[in-house]
Amino acid sequence: MSRICQITGKKPITGHRVSHSNIKTNRWFYPNIQEKRFFIPEENRWVTLKVSAKGIRTINKKGIYACLKEAKAKGFIK
Repeated sequence: MSRICQITGKKPITGHRVSHSNIKTNRWFYPNIQEKRFFIPEENRWVTLKVSAKGIRTINKKGIYACLKEAKAKGFIK
């Protein structure tokens, strides 16, 4: 199961764990991904999306239909 937001395209990035003695080891930073259902009134149906917390805020601001159109254009959704 991939950890990629279907609205914003956020995905895991790498960085370093830094110990008290300043030793750096590799680690992952994961986006806050939630699986959430949204109702699309224009199509009268529900869709389930894996979205980040920022993606949910974007949907609340712009609307689900506009966000889905943008995501399809960018290639985040097939």
